[in-house]
Amino acid sequence: MNLVLASASPARLTLLTAAGMDPYVVVSGVDEEAVEATSAEALCATLARLKANAVAARIRSGELGDGLPAGNTLILGCDSLLAFEGEILGKPDGPEEARKRWQAMRGRSGVLHTGHCLIDLEGDRAVEQVASTVVHFADISDAELDAYVDSGEPLGVAGAFKMDGLGGPFVERIDGDPSTIIGLSLPVLRHLLARLDLTVMSLWRRS
Repeated sequence: MNLVLASASPARLTLLTAAGMDPYVVVSGVDEEAVEATSAEALCATLARLKANAVAARIRSGELGDGLPAGNTLILGCDSLLAFEGEILGKPDGPEEARKRWQAMRGRSGVLHTGHCLIDLEGDRAVEQVASTVVHFADISDAELDAYVDSGEPLGVAGAFKMDGLGGPFVERIDGDPSTIIGLSLPVLRHLLARLDLTVMSLWRRS
């Protein structure tokens, strides 16, 4: 069983690799800025679906050539967004926006939504699910805030924070699945596989 990750996220790839899987990475090329929705939950679900479908279309067209070995292929698309005080927060546009977000978020809470779409290419089936985890941000000082923004890490991630990086000490606690915050819920992946009559063990690397 081949797993294709339709994402350029190093964090998602690291999660899957640590969980015993060796996914192929194919970047979807979806223009995320062109997609709109009324809520973070709906938007991340739509983006995950678009990414998975875009990569599926590339594979079906033969664009990737012999990039994948023979066998059944699953394609996993994901997207994460932070819902905070009625706003949908993806990646900040630059340091100033990241700084303003942290000034508002520190000492408060938001909900990180991660959408998942898993496509069974041979069976022509798709399943979807959104995972949501509450994030309680630390009431960090101005010096901590400035240092974190200056590190550049908040600029490349949804919500302007990365729990599995320099931003980890600035998250007091979470209510929900930790891997959702990193960008891919492993429990949700297991549930999606079950809906396709598969197990997570079918994706484990062979020694």
